[in-house]
Amino acid sequence: MDNTLSKNPNNPGLPVLSLLGPDDVKKHLAARLRERRLAENMSRKTLSSRSNIPEATIKRFENTGEISLSSLVFLAFALGAQDEFMNLFPEKPKVRLEDVLKTARQRGRQ
Repeated sequence: MDNTLSKNPNNPGLPVLSLLGPDDVKKHLAARLRERRLAENMSRKTLSSRSNIPEATIKRFENTGEISLSSLVFLAFALGAQDEFMNLFPEKPKVRLEDVLKTARQRGRQ
């Protein structure tokens, strides 16, 4: 696992340590797709025919987490998960300079 820093959503100036690396995320997504496929009582062959993605590609993704973005989008649509997929990169709230300065001043007084 990679230790990576990301921004804290509650305090953008404070980094958050994440123990998940890119490979962990890929494997997690692959496991979620497999769970969703099985919950729909769908074989890889059926998912392949509904998504037009080769069965071997689906198997490779479920086993390794490796897949193209295009193929992942087609699989998401075939599983009815396009809405969840669209929420992958939510818009972040804009931070005004005045708010940052106000927060910095409040911390200095405490």
